[in-house]
Amino acid sequence: MATILLVDDETRMLDLLSLYLTPLGHKCFKITSALDAIRFLEEQQADLVLLDVMMPEMDGWEACREIRKHWDIPIIMLTAMSEKPDIVKGLKMGADDYVTKPFDEGELVARIEAVLRRQSGKSPLIAFKGLNLNADSFELQYNGTTIPLTPKEFSLLQLFLQNRNKVFTREHLISTIWGYGVGTEDRTIDSHVRNLRDKLRKAGFAADEYLTTVWGVGYKWLE
Repeated sequence: MATILLVDDETRMLDLLSLYLTPLGHKCFKITSALDAIRFLEEQQADLVLLDVMMPEMDGWEACREIRKHWDIPIIMLTAMSEKPDIVKGLKMGADDYVTKPFDEGELVARIEAVLRRQSGKSPLIAFKGLNLNADSFELQYNGTTIPLTPKEFSLLQLFLQNRNKVFTREHLISTIWGYGVGTEDRTIDSHVRNLRDKLRKAGFAADEYLTTVWGVGYKWLE
């Protein structure tokens, strides 16, 4: 998986991001200043930089511009500033994407994966028996008909389709989709899986044949 440089002056945010990304196999380095992030990149490699905007000494915009002078590393700006001019400014500085706080963890991970996939040239599309999932546009279609999903439902389906025949425990799904430290119970997982099945069924897809329950354990998607 990827080496991700997390840059934020709030250690609590760094810990949260690391706890969420590490179980997915990513190697995270937590850095509290933009200047230290640049020093890190001078000595070590990273596959992606998750960069906060509002930081002392050097803000994220300056850091993004400085990184772009020397390295072709994907950058995702992460900030509470959600006004359109701020987003445009970040993108013009060379950022690959822009996520505003508070963010949905599933959407953030999907955006990280989309940026990494573009960098590696992998396709964002997953096709399965008429289902077409586009991880870049966060869209799901079945035989050309769009199926609206919530971010959590989309993340669940993407995880299942990428890992067919693998059994996921409820605890694994909670830590992967919701993140550690979130007060999510097993019945929340069951409710999301039930809703996902219902939406697939209504679109005409035989959800019960593929999204199966492994009693006493969790769920898996059959090949």
